[in-house]
Amino acid sequence: MSSKLSIFICQNCGNESSQYFGKCLNCNSWNSIVEEIKSKRSNHQDIKNSKKAIPFNEISSKKISRFTSGFKEFDRVLGGGIVPGSIVLLGGEPGIGKSTIVLQSAGKISLNEKVLYVTAEESLEQIKIRWERLNQKSIDLKIFAETNLSIIIEEIKRINPTFAIIDSIQAIHNPEMESSPGSVSQVRACSSELQNLAKDNNIALLIIGHVTKDGALAGPKTLEHLVDVVINFEGDNISSHRLLRSIKNRFGSTFEIGIFEMLEVGLREIKNPSSIFTNKENISGVTTTITNEGSRPFAVDIQALVNKTFYSNPRRTTTGISINRLHQILAVIEKHVGIKLSEFDCYVATGGGFEISDPSSDLGVAISILSSLKNVPPLANSSFIGELGLSGQVRKSNNLRTKIEEAVRLGIKNIIVPKLEEELNNNFQHSINIKEISNIKEAVDYSLTD
Repeated sequence: MSSKLSIFICQNCGNESSQYFGKCLNCNSWNSIVEEIKSKRSNHQDIKNSKKAIPFNEISSKKISRFTSGFKEFDRVLGGGIVPGSIVLLGGEPGIGKSTIVLQSAGKISLNEKVLYVTAEESLEQIKIRWERLNQKSIDLKIFAETNLSIIIEEIKRINPTFAIIDSIQAIHNPEMESSPGSVSQVRACSSELQNLAKDNNIALLIIGHVTKDGALAGPKTLEHLVDVVINFEGDNISSHRLLRSIKNRFGSTFEIGIFEMLEVGLREIKNPSSIFTNKENISGVTTTITNEGSRPFAVDIQALVNKTFYSNPRRTTTGISINRLHQILAVIEKHVGIKLSEFDCYVATGGGFEISDPSSDLGVAISILSSLKNVPPLANSSFIGELGLSGQVRKSNNLRTKIEEAVRLGIKNIIVPKLEEELNNNFQHSINIKEISNIKEAVDYSLTD
């Protein structure tokens, strides 16, 4: 027995309702409700052979075996490599390079494993043109152009690859459903079918997904809950650099990033990211901080421009750091350094526009602001690490040891940090000059001298 039921689904968040509304009641987006036909089937499951609960101590634990994606930066974001039977969702802006990195990775994996690349948006000839431009090599890589989910599933079963790629999920449709490809119902149903297939056959599956104008993974958010790993490919049309950032990972850290550079022959890994975001020049208004993204430390320049304002309300602009963080740092400077900044415009930017969420960059931001205001370069060949408290103290930073090690590796001679444990200080005293400070006033007196 089956009957058809008309439902209304928001294409932005996936919320379902029994009647039409002009605005989604869940995400408040306008004109995103679409009517879809849902089949209602009576389903009687056979529970005779169903699985039964077992004691926790009877569960056998085994080490996760992985295989490489062909890129060390990609492997880092995945947590060490691709896990067989895992589902990876890769999202990013149109034209950012999702298909490029996946095709390059597919070629490298095919040298050791069986790979199937399913293209639902491009023809075989288009894939061939990109492949020749990338100048890749392969051994066991097969390309399949299809949009019908049933045919795709049959082809995956026939080939039984170690690694399968779906490019992209929004272009695939399930013929048993009446909704159009790319709709919430289609994306959810197709992803669920592919997930079951991958888990049952221990196939690692990578799904490419589109993003909305707000930068979120498109229709719906529930797609993120179906998969094991969610990765976002970030960048812009001006810069050639691309960031691969983990948003969700059941097999590793969710704070790891991989850095690539887009070239004419494809994507190239950046193994020394500190070289991208720093400049060796010692000029006023520029300091260097060392931040952590996941387990990786690297140096980033912080640039500040402070100028006399011509408006009743001074301008505050940031690129790469939170504007609220800047307001807080300015307040701390006014209170505890005694410099009135309400008469000055303040512009702060990170090297390359890199997004910094690590609060240990506060000290670098403060010193760069004061350096620009006084037009005095900060202490040469130095780095600033420390979180600013509201009372003016410089608070301890997480992963300080790895940050100091990165400073040593880069050849930085001076590093200004919060009070250290004596044992940690002794480990580095012969390779770098470590200056321990307890508050912002000490940092200013040490770093900015006419």
